[in-house]
Order: sequence, then C-alpha cells, then structure tokens
Amino acid sequence: KKVFAHCLDGIKGGGIFAIGQVVQPKVKTTPLVPNQPHYNVNLKSIEVGKTTLQLPTDVFDTGDRRGTIIDSGTTLSYLPEVVYAPMITSILSHQSDLKLQTVENQFTCFDYIGSVDDGFPLVKFHFEDSLTLTDLVWCMNMCFFHFDIDLALSDKLVVYDLENQVIGWTEYNCSSSIKMKDEQTGKIFDVASHDISSASGLNVARLSLFFLLTAMLQNLIH
Repeated sequence: KKVFAHCLDGIKGGGIFAIGQVVQPKVKTTPLVPNQPHYNVNLKSIEVGKTTLQLPTDVFDTGDRRGTIIDSGTTLSYLPEVVYAPMITSILSHQSDLKLQTVENQFTCFDYIGSVDDGFPLVKFHFEDSLTLTDLVWCMNMCFFHFDIDLALSDKLVVYDLENQVIGWTEYNCSSSIKMKDEQTGKIFDVASHDISSASGLNVARLSLFFLLTAMLQNLIH
C-alpha cells in the first residue's frame, strides 16, 4: 500500500520510519489537496494563545505558487509576509521589553533566557477536519538563544496515507515503537525506534541519508 510514516525523536535523535499500515497509535487526519505535486493540505486558521489571527479569507487557498505543504525535508517553516507579520506581532506582544535585532539581513532575533513555554503563547495551526499542529513558532525564521530549537515535526508520528489521500499526525514518544499490520498475513508487529544519540559523524550521515530516502520515497509513491 502507498502508506508510510516517520517519527523523529527531538530529544535523543533517531526515531522511527516505516512503510505500510500503522495500527497503533491512531492518528487524526486531514485531506490532501488532490492533483498537487506536493503534500498540500487545507490550513484553516492560526491561533496565537487564545486569539485567532484575522487574515485574508483566501490567504491559504491552494493555487499557483500558493497553498500549505507538509514537507519532512525542510528544517524551517515558511509563511507569506501577510501571515508572518501579524503572527510575530501577536507573539512578541507578550514580551514587550525584548530587544530585536536582524541577523544575516533576514532573521529577526532576540536574546531570551527565561522559559519559552512560560514566556510565550502557544501557536496552533488548524487544518481541515479539526487537525492541529502546535509549537511551529520555533521554526519561523526566528533565533532563540540558550535553548534548543523545536522542529515542527519532531516528537510526532506523521502518517502519509496516499491510498486514502490523507495525512495525519499525533504527539508521540519517538524513542518507543509503533504497531504495524502485515498486508498479506494480517499479523500485527512492532517497529522500534533507532537511536543515534552518540552524534557521531556516521550517525549524522545516516540521518541525512534518512531524510534523503524519505524525500525520494515521497516522490516515488506519490
């Protein structure tokens, strides 16, 4: 079947990669936009704290060089200026004393040594069929000093179900295992995580190869 999944461990490194039907854990899904070269989905709204951003009604529509794409091969999440500007303004309004600076003529950065979870609002991206993705703010071209950057797809099991034209995810311990179903026998089996916590050059190369293979697989089975 045209189904695969990945789960990237944001703490130890490594994680899970599997091809086939995932039976446990269950994930909520959102439809893929049909007839697109990438994994386009319908983003409905963005919420900062308890406030939903007031954005143009057509800003997330899929069209020529427009739309929302789920891409496991990118480190940063990119937003158009019409979305990025009000979102960052809303986030920074919770810390009015921050001193902003520009790095490399493009990155808006600031020095912050407190708890990010306590000092900044939660950001939620709401997709069709009530699927949400949180914590993306750490990838929005912003530099945070003195703590680790949280990748958007880390610590989440992400399932690409091309048979049913949906994609889904759920928060998950990516250092554990998932349950898969054998298509021919119907038997249930475990797929465990792979640990690369030693951070050796070989492990970094393997991780790079993993992302390369993931990107190739996405193109092959799309």
